[in-house]
Amino acid sequence: ACYKQAPIADGRKVWGPSVQLYCLRSRHNWGIGDFSDLGQLVEKAAAWGAHFVGLNPIHALYPANPESASPYSPSSRRWLNVAYINVEAVPEFQQSDRLKAEVASPAFQQHLTDLRAKENVDYTGVLQTKLGMLRQVFDEARLGAERQAAFDAFVAAGGDSLQQQAAFDALQAHFYAKGENAWGWPVWPQELRDYHNPAVAAWMAAHPQDVNFYLYLQFLADEQLAQADARAKAAGMVMGIYRDLAVGVSEGSTEIWANQDLYCPKASVGAPPDILGPLGQNWGLPPMNPNKLFEAAYQPMVDLFRANMRSCGALRIDHVMALLRLWWVPPGASAAKGAYIYYPVNDLLGILALESHRNQCLLIGEDLGTVPEGIDVTLKENGVHSYKVFFFERSKEDGGFISPAHYTEQAMSALTTHDMPTLKGFWHCDDLALGRQLGLYPDEDVLKTLYADRHQAKQRILDSLHAHKVISDNISHDVNWVGMNTELNHGLQIHMSRGSCALFSTQLEDWLEMDKPVNVPGTSYEYPNWRRKLSADLEDIFANEALKALAGKMSQARDEASR
Repeated sequence: ACYKQAPIADGRKVWGPSVQLYCLRSRHNWGIGDFSDLGQLVEKAAAWGAHFVGLNPIHALYPANPESASPYSPSSRRWLNVAYINVEAVPEFQQSDRLKAEVASPAFQQHLTDLRAKENVDYTGVLQTKLGMLRQVFDEARLGAERQAAFDAFVAAGGDSLQQQAAFDALQAHFYAKGENAWGWPVWPQELRDYHNPAVAAWMAAHPQDVNFYLYLQFLADEQLAQADARAKAAGMVMGIYRDLAVGVSEGSTEIWANQDLYCPKASVGAPPDILGPLGQNWGLPPMNPNKLFEAAYQPMVDLFRANMRSCGALRIDHVMALLRLWWVPPGASAAKGAYIYYPVNDLLGILALESHRNQCLLIGEDLGTVPEGIDVTLKENGVHSYKVFFFERSKEDGGFISPAHYTEQAMSALTTHDMPTLKGFWHCDDLALGRQLGLYPDEDVLKTLYADRHQAKQRILDSLHAHKVISDNISHDVNWVGMNTELNHGLQIHMSRGSCALFSTQLEDWLEMDKPVNVPGTSYEYPNWRRKLSADLEDIFANEALKALAGKMSQARDEASR
């Protein structure tokens, strides 16, 4: 069975905030949350009683095509998103008086202020600014013997996979610099559409500084993530950072460019129609071929698990059902026309458990949606924590909400997720209004049913919270008189903290009582997904006495639940 930290194995119940890293605001970042913000967050959260900080996938995206920003449609799941590098924390930057003076100039500082002030992440502005400065850092850096040895060791350990990532990023940047739209390898010149073609090796040999630059960026990202996790452990967190493993990579990605035999690029992974997506979902992620995985003795999965267990204490596997089966959608067809293709689940779980012990990493499996009978038992026996979302945990008999005290212990609980509305958005039905505006519902009758169901759900939530005495009679028992407010918000979080799950994850959006979601499933360009920042700086969040009091009550509730 998978690894668990000793306190958790012994029944200790913990909580921690989850955050989309790019959403973090601080007074020092360059318009996007970075690894230094993460280090600050883990230390401040630990001081308030948290034992982990959960992240979105931090996989490599597309530095030269920054608006392709979904963390769940990465270029590679083995390497990191270099947008999260804090330029000013790079040792080679610190050694350059010229570059420090450039960053300190009034014009540059005004540019950073403008990037920070935007409500949504300006990915193009952020990446152009960071990469422009980091390229200058790299071009004039003179690494000392110790630093050069560390870089060389990192590159050697990264092997062919790291070379593939650097070559892809350098090639894509080369095409964009020439004014060509090179969103992915399928539109590159024919001779460069496969990493293993001789033309790619020739291009790399002709552009060594460009390729080495991207090797250096991965080195910096790995180093800064490790520093953030070290800060979490030093602050006394039981788990520290928990990372998120996306279910696949996008069609034009490094992974498929360099491993075309392993994937089935004409198919796409998705989900059949369900309550979250009435039309079904097509994620645009080509699946791995299970037969090729077997022929490769599962080495691609070993490498994948190992890479994602670096610098963290837990790993959440998005759509953990992928270890058993994936919904394959044929080219050009609707998601409803897909079919399940099965994977060797017992072999994959065995590898997962072995790697979890090697890396001392607890496992959380996102098992929402359509779950086949028996897989929950299999995951539990293999030590994978389940995922319990309050709004989905309802009695089949009367629609009432199951008490979190009755949830399974080997699980992480949450009130809501990045694919759902915030607490405020849920309560005020903002998600339903937005879905109507975006054309997500087949007809008005479906929408009327959803509004009626929501009204009933909110009444049942009030019934449950009053019965558990986590909210006072200042809040009416009649839902018609209740809007979302701070007492109701905090009451829900304390209610979950009293539950039986080993882990409870709260969202910083809900601490800040925000209403806009970070992602609307079933949309791509209709809504600014993966861009909405938090409404307050990290410094202000942790100076808020009401939030400090909430954290104290959550910690106390978790301690009582442990006993």
